Amino acid sequence: MNVKTTEYLAMVRNKTGFSDYKIAKEYDINQSNLSKYSSGKAALSETHAWLFANILDVDPAEVVANTKLEHAINTGNNSKAKFWQEQLNKIFSETQPINIQIAQINPIVGDIQTNAQKILDLTNEANEIGVHLIAFPELALTGYPPEDLLFRDGFISQIQDEIDNLCNLIPSSISVLFGAPNKIDDALFNSAYLIQNNRIQSIYNKQELPNYGVFDEKRYFSSGTDPLIFQCQNTKIGVLICEDQWIDGPINRLCQSNIDMVISLNASPFQLDKQDERINICKKYALEFDISFIYINMVGGQDEVVFDGNSFVVDNKGELTLQFPAFEELCLIHSELRPLENILSDESTIYSAIVLATRDYIQKNSFGGALIGLSGGIDSALTLAIAVDAIGADNVHAVMMPYEYTSDMSLTDSKLQAKTQGVEFSIIDIHSMIDSFNASLADSFENTSVDTTEENIQSRVRGTLLMALSNKYHKIVLATGNKSEMAVGYATLYGDMCGGFAPLKDISKTMVYRLSKYRNTLSEVIPDRVISRPPSAELAPNQVDQDSLPPYDILDDILMRFVEMKESVGQIIENGHSPENVNKITSLILKNEYKRRQSAPGPKISSNAFGKERRYPMTSKFRP
Repeated sequence: MNVKTTEYLAMVRNKTGFSDYKIAKEYDINQSNLSKYSSGKAALSETHAWLFANILDVDPAEVVANTKLEHAINTGNNSKAKFWQEQLNKIFSETQPINIQIAQINPIVGDIQTNAQKILDLTNEANEIGVHLIAFPELALTGYPPEDLLFRDGFISQIQDEIDNLCNLIPSSISVLFGAPNKIDDALFNSAYLIQNNRIQSIYNKQELPNYGVFDEKRYFSSGTDPLIFQCQNTKIGVLICEDQWIDGPINRLCQSNIDMVISLNASPFQLDKQDERINICKKYALEFDISFIYINMVGGQDEVVFDGNSFVVDNKGELTLQFPAFEELCLIHSELRPLENILSDESTIYSAIVLATRDYIQKNSFGGALIGLSGGIDSALTLAIAVDAIGADNVHAVMMPYEYTSDMSLTDSKLQAKTQGVEFSIIDIHSMIDSFNASLADSFENTSVDTTEENIQSRVRGTLLMALSNKYHKIVLATGNKSEMAVGYATLYGDMCGGFAPLKDISKTMVYRLSKYRNTLSEVIPDRVISRPPSAELAPNQVDQDSLPPYDILDDILMRFVEMKESVGQIIENGHSPENVNKITSLILKNEYKRRQSAPGPKISSNAFGKERRYPMTSKFRP
C-alpha cells in the first residue's frame, strides 16, 4: 500500500508530539509548504521526504519513492508513476525475509533446450509466488554426467545459447542459481551460474573434482580457485558444488567472509545409507560456522546411476528443518516447515531407486515399452513387478518360453503373476527350435557328452526370441539377472543376459528375496511359491542353483567382502568362510569379467557396482 504525504505528516506528529506549527519551526520547514502537505495539495519535497524518514527511522528511499509516486499521480504523469511504483515494489521486496525455492529436478542428459525450458518455467512459477531466489542442481542445464559430449564444440555452443536465452527471458525480479559447464579459453569448468537483473552476475567454478567410483571429472574439467559469495535480500550466500562440501578448503574459505548461508548444488548418486553422511556433514558445518545450509540434489536415472534427490535444509543450530522426499521431482520453499517423513526401510528405498532408474532409462531412450522373459523364477518375477511399477501394465509384455525341463509350477506361477499384474502374456514353445539346433549340431557334437553347451542353447533361443519381439515392437528387453549370478558368471552370454537394461544388476540374490517380500507388502503380485521354492534355471532335469553354487547367504557374503569391501582371500577365510568356497568364488569372479563387460547396464545401488564403477581387466593373471 502506498503511503501519502498527509499520512507521513500524521506519523511525524504522533512520533514527536508536535503540532504543525512546532514541526515547521523545529525542522525549518516553510509554513506554507507544511500547510500544502497537511491539506494533501502537495507531495513532500525530496529534502523533506529524507527529513521525515530520519524522524520516523525508516528507509529514506521508501519515503522518497512514495512521495515521487504521489506527485506523479497528482500531475497525471503515468510513465513516472509506473517507474516509481516499480521502485517501491523493489524496495518492499528487499526488506522481506529471503524466500528461496529449492528445485529438485530430473534433467535429461544432452537435452539442453528441454532442461532450459524447465528452468525457465519453474522460475516463472516461483516469481509469481514471490520467490527471491530459485536454485537448481549441479549441471542442471546439461544433465549429469554429460561425459564426452563435453568434448563437442556444438554441445558447448548450445549451452551458451540457452544461457543467453535464460538471461533474456527470466523475470528481472528473481535471482536464479543453476549448474552448467563454463568454458574459458581452452579450459572447461563445472560451474554454477547466478543470473540477476537479466544478466550473468557471477559464475562459480567447482574447486574439488571427484575422480573415483562413477565420477570422472578430471577427464573433462579444470578446477576453480575462487569462492562465490553474493547478496540476495540482505542475505550473504556462499556457493559450493557437490564434492566441494566434502573437503574442508572450500567451506573454510567461504566462511571467512561471515556468510549467512551456503547453497550446495549436487548431482550425487544414490547409495544406501549415503543420506545420513550428507546430513551429518552439513550439520557439522552449520554448527561450526553458524550458517544455514541448503543442499540441493538432482533426481532421476541416468544409465548406470540413479540420483535420489533427498534435498534438505539445516539451520544454523544444526537442526534439519526441511527434508525432501527421495526419488521425486519437487520444488519447495527453503523455510517451509514440513513434518519429516518416517525413515524408510532399506528394501523400500532400494526398490524405489530401481523403479525410477528403470522408468527413466526406458522413457528417456524413447522405448515403446518393456519385454520380459518370465520363467517362473524369482528374478524375472521381481523384474516384472519393477517394470509394471515403472511404466504401467499396459506397456509391459511378459513372455513364457517353456521347454521340457520347465516345470508345471513355473508355467502356472508365470500365468498367475501376469494375470495379477494385468500385463500382456505370451507363451512360445521352444521344443521345435531346440530340436532343430541339436539336429544341426549332431555331426559336430558326435562322440561328445551332453553338458552346459546344450543348456546354453535353450537360453540363447529364448534370448533370440525376445530380441526379435523387441525389434518388431520397439520394446526394450529387460535382462533379469542379479548381481550374485553376474559375479560368478552363472548366466548365459547372448542368452538370459540379453537385454538393454538390467534392473537387478547390482542386487544380490538375498536382496532379491527381500525386495520381493517387500513388494508383496504393497500388493501381492509375486506368487508366494515363487519366493519359497528353491531357485533353478530349469535347463536340466531336477536342476537347482545350489548344485553349482554355495547357498546364496554364503555366496553373497563372500561377494560383498571381495567386491565391495575388497578383502583378500585370506581375510575372507578369517571371517569364517571355508577355503574351498572362497577360492572357488573369487576365482569365478575374476574369470567372468569378460561376461560382465558385455552385460546390459543396470542401476548402481551398492558401494561398488559392476560396470562403470568397477573397472577390472578382462585379461589378467592376478590372484587374490
